[in-house]
Amino acid sequence: MNQQVTDYIEKAGEQKEIMQAIRQLIHETVPHATEEFKWGRPVFRSQKDFAYLKSAKAYVSLGFFDYHKLSDTHNLLQGTGKDMRHVKLKSMADLNSQLLQEWFKAATV
Repeated sequence: MNQQVTDYIEKAGEQKEIMQAIRQLIHETVPHATEEFKWGRPVFRSQKDFAYLKSAKAYVSLGFFDYHKLSDTHNLLQGTGKDMRHVKLKSMADLNSQLLQEWFKAATV
């Protein structure tokens, strides 16, 4: 665990619980994942960067690099970047663990 990532999550206010849950889910799903603090946010890496977290006032953005590896049949991913997309999680109820595990696995292949 990266201390800068821990500090960022601790300061996330209302979004702290969501961020802790995502962090735990990433490490359970991708046991070899490492954490870095880049661009002012937590970034998760396997062989290369695959996901990031960003705290906002009303939600947490969970972003994916190389989003085209993910199956998004419900069109949950947002953004217009060439390779990156994100999903906004406003509450713990928005956290679909099964879907996120599928995405984490796909993102690290």
